Amino acid sequence: MSRTRRRQPTLDDVADAVGVSRATVSNAYNRPDQLSAELRREVLRAAKRLGYPGPNPVARSLATQRAGAIAVMLDTGLSAAFSDPALSITLDAMSAEMDPEGHALLLLPGGDDGGPKAERVLAAQADLAVAYSLADGAPALRAVRDRGMPLVVIDQPVVPGSARVATDDRGGAVAAARHLLELGHRRFGVLSAQCLSEPRGGPMTTEEAMGSRFRDNRERLAGYVDTLAEAGVPATSVPVWETSGTSREQAMQAAEALLDTDPRPTALLCMSDELALGALAAARRHGLRVPDELSVVGFDDTPPAGWAEPALTTVRQDLVRKGRLAGELARELLAGRKPPPPVTLPVELVVRASSGQAPT
Repeated sequence: MSRTRRRQPTLDDVADAVGVSRATVSNAYNRPDQLSAELRREVLRAAKRLGYPGPNPVARSLATQRAGAIAVMLDTGLSAAFSDPALSITLDAMSAEMDPEGHALLLLPGGDDGGPKAERVLAAQADLAVAYSLADGAPALRAVRDRGMPLVVIDQPVVPGSARVATDDRGGAVAAARHLLELGHRRFGVLSAQCLSEPRGGPMTTEEAMGSRFRDNRERLAGYVDTLAEAGVPATSVPVWETSGTSREQAMQAAEALLDTDPRPTALLCMSDELALGALAAARRHGLRVPDELSVVGFDDTPPAGWAEPALTTVRQDLVRKGRLAGELARELLAGRKPPPPVTLPVELVVRASSGQAPT
């Protein structure tokens, strides 16, 4: 014997039960500030009693032409992204700024193209896209353009018509290199983030590293080598090693390779704190005392930099402010306003125990 399927309660059923209009029930879910607290409780009690689950989110998005989400396009996979303190701090600050708007964050992981696949972006139900440190020419950016979505860029790349907040990467690198020069160092190594080179990871010439598809890599490297060259240390004498990934384990392996070069560097310039922390581990494995035999300088000033042993000298960028500004820019674009001029945040060298006088 067949059973009659029970009809799903509707918004109209709730309105009839309470004796109010459909608009009142809708406001109880979507615009609670339009109702008294008591009336909203009465509506929600009736909905629960009837088994009404609330407005259909798909239907609501079709009616409002808003998905209620922001697509955050990453340059790396989710597992690597979740272990990146700089990313976590920035996105936390951005989401806090967006909370009053009620937007969710939809994370789109990246891959070999330096960003998410275009198909993921085209299928994403989102009102706005945020590019977090994507590579130049990432296909995801073309997908954003094809959809006509407003775009906020955090760090890179430079995209005409977008809103952008970035860091003074070159200025920070200059400060790091000058600091080590003033300590008497003349033998340097550079630990680089991934450049999307082929094959991934390993030694690179300065020219190859300057061809990185990531703008911050190019800016930081230029800050290092230009400052060293002005002090009489030619770029050809500075080995550059690209990490094969973003983890500390991969950074440690790359740093060990740098420390095996002849002559061995007395100072390592690292393009992130995670790379620098891997370098500290490599120094311990090599039996090198930091900073007596090796100085290490990072970039970012994430919390682990201060907890390290020894505490890490690094370039501080204001990750919280960067995230908040990205959230503010997103709200401006969602409100239909034009993108403001790009914002570049200043940096500061924070000297701690991982840098010292060059060994004699």
